[in-house]
Amino acid sequence: IYEAENGVSPGHSPLGSQSPGLTLHTSFPQGQRRESFLYRSDSDYDMSPKTVSRNSSIASEGHTAEDFIVTPFAQVRSYSRLMRPPGPSRTAVCVFRRSPLGGVCVSPRAALSEQQHQQLALDTLEELDWCLDQLETIQTHRSVSEMASSKFKRMLNRELSHLSEMSRSGNQVSEYISSTFMDKQDEEEIPSPTLKDKPMSHIIGVRKLSHSSSLSSASMPRFGVNTDHEDELAKEFEHLDRWSFNIFRVAEFSNNRPLSCIMYAIFQERELLKTFRIPVETFVTYVMTLEDHYHGNVAYHNSLHAADVTQSTHVLLSTPALDAVFTDLEILAALFAAAIHDVDHPGVSNQFLINTNSELALMYNDESVLENHHLAVGFKLLHQENCDIFQNLTKRQRQSLRKLVIDMVLGTDMSKHMTLLADLKTMVETKKVTSSGVLLLDHYTERIQVLRNMVHCADLSNPTKTLLIYRQWTERIMEEFFRQGDKERERGMEISAMCDKHTASVEKSQVGFIDYIVHPLWETWADLVHPDAQELLDTLEENREWYLNTMPQSPSPPPDRHLLHDRFQFEITLEDLEHNNHNHVHPRNSSGGRKAICGVGNAEGTQAPYGGGRG
Repeated sequence: IYEAENGVSPGHSPLGSQSPGLTLHTSFPQGQRRESFLYRSDSDYDMSPKTVSRNSSIASEGHTAEDFIVTPFAQVRSYSRLMRPPGPSRTAVCVFRRSPLGGVCVSPRAALSEQQHQQLALDTLEELDWCLDQLETIQTHRSVSEMASSKFKRMLNRELSHLSEMSRSGNQVSEYISSTFMDKQDEEEIPSPTLKDKPMSHIIGVRKLSHSSSLSSASMPRFGVNTDHEDELAKEFEHLDRWSFNIFRVAEFSNNRPLSCIMYAIFQERELLKTFRIPVETFVTYVMTLEDHYHGNVAYHNSLHAADVTQSTHVLLSTPALDAVFTDLEILAALFAAAIHDVDHPGVSNQFLINTNSELALMYNDESVLENHHLAVGFKLLHQENCDIFQNLTKRQRQSLRKLVIDMVLGTDMSKHMTLLADLKTMVETKKVTSSGVLLLDHYTERIQVLRNMVHCADLSNPTKTLLIYRQWTERIMEEFFRQGDKERERGMEISAMCDKHTASVEKSQVGFIDYIVHPLWETWADLVHPDAQELLDTLEENREWYLNTMPQSPSPPPDRHLLHDRFQFEITLEDLEHNNHNHVHPRNSSGGRKAICGVGNAEGTQAPYGGGRG
């Protein structure tokens, strides 16, 4: 049970207990695995890139990502901690310095001479001045993680400008990533006025369906759906708890009811039906009704994708590092959020809906249009006959679950990606350099931060799956993208990035998607749950190499450099704010906040080669 601001109420737990906290490790032996662009030094941008493989993920010689803290607030905390002597004798101290990578580099403690102590005192004063300068940039209405978000956006902007100069296809990939994963609305917004001449209270897309008449607990099929392939389905479900689970075969053996049977199997395995006293007939009626509200003619954002994200969330919840961390109510909310996160998705992006003045865009004032709609439909379906799976929850439990689900589904808006990444990385790094390195997760804000990123990771998980499965998702997302491009062409609209079937580069888009979006996210998640996600990072690297090696070698003349410079200068740093207050350039958002690519999941709108999401 949660208080509005203070998280779990003292002495209360929503139907379950959680562990004292999550232990964070300070260093991880990753061998030669690439690090993401977040660890690049400024000097790396001076090198002339001639190949998409870049070296953006290779740390400087002699250093690994684990040696450095990259989020600004964690850097300040690290300096503050390291400047304190270990004991009264002051004979041994930690030596620290800002590294060439722009992070904190920590050297082992060592005994110092008097001269070294004097030099250390001078260095300490210099570092304190730096800390104060950093703290001075924090505005009172901004969270400390916004410092990291601004920094990461600035670094991504430079990467995309770099990529844009290489070829026309590189420019298209850059435009797609910037328009999909970068939230341009950095300043306080005044919501658009609601149109008064057209009532918008009715939730569109909800249909009256009936499944309950043929269902009863006595005649319930083994996996909740009628099929002639129960044995084959049973064999597939032996791998339900594995990341390599093949959701495509489940769809094949379940009469194309992957979401219904996945939800049924997971809730049975976790005993959630028993814990929350959910009648089995009601549960099956709801999940089948939910699945019917996914569009079978949408190539990517259909019930198959919802089933995949739900199963991936189930596996992430089971990771050993998170064992007993979350309550049963939080687990219920996470699985429910994953199941409804794309319901009634029309197969086009948020920006397409905004550009065409759709009813949904008007209803939600252009803000996370599809995500808000998915939530409305998912909760509205609970009101249909024999569909209220939460009927036996207390009022407080329902309120807590609703808040959790809303926060998680809104987090699947891919335009919020950089903010989610910055929040998670700031939390992980700050806890590493303070106290015992244990992430207590004793407040709602911390717990929902992990859960929100968990569902976001599941939504962007396609590139971390086996290549065979990953490629199938890529084909589906590109088909959905191209259909949107065809609609835009027919309407005489500008075709969104990666939606033009005549010019899109699938292979290059996948490499870019992994380098700039998927890898930084999963790298941070792996840091949180180390060592449980290391195999996923290895698979991600292998898949990237496959797409890189299959990339057509046919470079196009680079577009005009001046135009590129203008197009991708859409973020400024906090340090530059004073000097550039009147020169902030917002790029043209041709495809709008989409959700994710091939490995993505909840993208509201079309997705790019990456996998899955549009916002």
